[in-house]
Amino acid sequence: MRNIAVLLIVLLGVAHFATVGRCEDEILEEEGASEEDSDEEEDEEEDDTEVKEENGVLVLTDSNYDTFIEGKDTVLVEFYAPWCGHCKQFAPEYEKIAQALKENDPPVPVAKVDATIATELANRFEVSGYPTIKILKNGEPVDYDGDRTEKAIVARLKEVAQPDWKPPPEATLVLTKDNFDETINNADIILVEFYAPWCGHCKRLAPEYEKAAKELSKRSPPIALAKVDATVEGDIASRFGVTGYPTLKIFRKGKVFDYNGPREQYGIVEYMGEQSGPPSKQVQAVKQVQEHVKDGDDAVIVGVFSSEQDAAYEIYIEACNSLREDFTFRHSFSSEVSKLLKASPGQIVILHPEKFRSKYEPASHTLTMKDSTSVSEVQEFFKKHVIPLVGHRKPSNDAKRYTKRPLVVVYYGVDFSFDYRKATQFWRSKVLEVAKDYPEYTFAIADEEDFADELKSLGLSESGEEVNVAILADGGKKYAMEPEEFDSEVLSDFVKAFKKGKLKPIVKSQPVPKNNKGPVKVVVGKTFDDIVMDTQKDVLIEFYAPWCGHCKKMEPDYLALGKKYKGEKNLVIAKMDATANDVPNDSYKVEGFPTIYFAPSNSKQSPVKMEGGDRTVEGLSKFLEKHATKLSQKRDEL
Repeated sequence: MRNIAVLLIVLLGVAHFATVGRCEDEILEEEGASEEDSDEEEDEEEDDTEVKEENGVLVLTDSNYDTFIEGKDTVLVEFYAPWCGHCKQFAPEYEKIAQALKENDPPVPVAKVDATIATELANRFEVSGYPTIKILKNGEPVDYDGDRTEKAIVARLKEVAQPDWKPPPEATLVLTKDNFDETINNADIILVEFYAPWCGHCKRLAPEYEKAAKELSKRSPPIALAKVDATVEGDIASRFGVTGYPTLKIFRKGKVFDYNGPREQYGIVEYMGEQSGPPSKQVQAVKQVQEHVKDGDDAVIVGVFSSEQDAAYEIYIEACNSLREDFTFRHSFSSEVSKLLKASPGQIVILHPEKFRSKYEPASHTLTMKDSTSVSEVQEFFKKHVIPLVGHRKPSNDAKRYTKRPLVVVYYGVDFSFDYRKATQFWRSKVLEVAKDYPEYTFAIADEEDFADELKSLGLSESGEEVNVAILADGGKKYAMEPEEFDSEVLSDFVKAFKKGKLKPIVKSQPVPKNNKGPVKVVVGKTFDDIVMDTQKDVLIEFYAPWCGHCKKMEPDYLALGKKYKGEKNLVIAKMDATANDVPNDSYKVEGFPTIYFAPSNSKQSPVKMEGGDRTVEGLSKFLEKHATKLSQKRDEL
């Protein structure tokens, strides 16, 4: 029995050690498997930088781009969106391009980037449309404006891939303090862009500007485009009042003119082509003048001279240059035209179209130029007489002709076509009877459909009257005539009441807040003058729209700014919903959101607009303190 017991103990011991050994083996195997899994996971992580290939085209991402591009001489990259129809259509052609360039000597890698996923890359290369093709030479983009065909793209890539290839020099001239004055003083015409390297708008303009520069450089004579880094050449930028970027200026023999044209290649080319020609067109026949007078909508200005060598002609052309977009200029050396205009050489005549003539005003105005006549005097003559006693205000001429205040506007169905001219002139004649007695005011008729929004803001869109009247006064104030049957006497009484200060302005306004003691004061139309125009206080005001994403993003910083300066009794941080309230002052123009102005206590009619810049608490503080007149504490004390 005893032997049997010993045998059982021995057998149990062996079984135990076998089990333990097997468990240890399994654990080791599991640990080995775990290590293998870990290695596989590491391999998968490393795969982020692996460049895959689809139909011969390499697939680049935010993760693998930089590693892949390093050391590559030439690479072709397409930025695409999976949903883009043009991209889908281009895909088979792009695969052919990849195959052709793979066989090139040396081979050129062809890649693609899904810009909807690789957003960092798309932003880096400022991709704004699909497909966008970039040729990269040593990592730097080279413009490609050719056809999207295998033949054209392969030919361009083979050219760029040559070891000795270098990008052509920029067509845009780079101006600094060393060459600026010499360049602009010698140029008949040159367009100059003042930019900042960090400015997003400048970056977007850059390729369009360079393309325009290339095209205009091929003209005969060429038209130069140049650029100035305003962050480096601060003195030059200050000389020409540059406060935002990009700012474009035209120079003619050193004299500066505003650039009011488009900011894309073809628009710049067309605009500068027009600007490079003479501002006045020559009139050789009497008929050309008669057509303007008979069928025109605007005054025509005709200078009469003996020849192009006439000193008066040179002054006239110079006066026309800066106003070429606002007026119709003509000149003539013809004795017949001179006779028609009843003018002698050295005289300038302004003629109004027949439909705007009346018994209360001359049909034309004449300026006789003398040796002492200056360019500014000639320009003042243009501006003074270009509009008739009662003209036709339209959206197309409002900013050029009807900026002077007070402006008396009579709204009705204005139509000078044959069938409606008589009715249009009937009401206009009523306005003329009053306008002749108030030469200090500007009078105009306007079509009610053209200015439907303006009528609505005046509360007159549902008046029920055929004719409505308003006065647009200084400071953005508006006055509406109570709806009643229109006549010259009714109009006269309304204008007379305005002149005597008996009218109350119309102001669109939200209700005045009952509690307005927060760190950021709420301004509405009715309280704008009381808060913003208070000459005892500096005011920083933000004009916002409730739906504006930029405004929402800035809101926490703006509130923090209000709290930061809450202890300043003579400083107000304010905001106004510009979609629900009128801004009753023309000095505070709101053309986008958010728009921020600083209104100094001593200069309410000349507020300082915040152009771009840093809209954080720090950036807003810096702007505010730069222009403050009533700040009691220094920045480091706040």
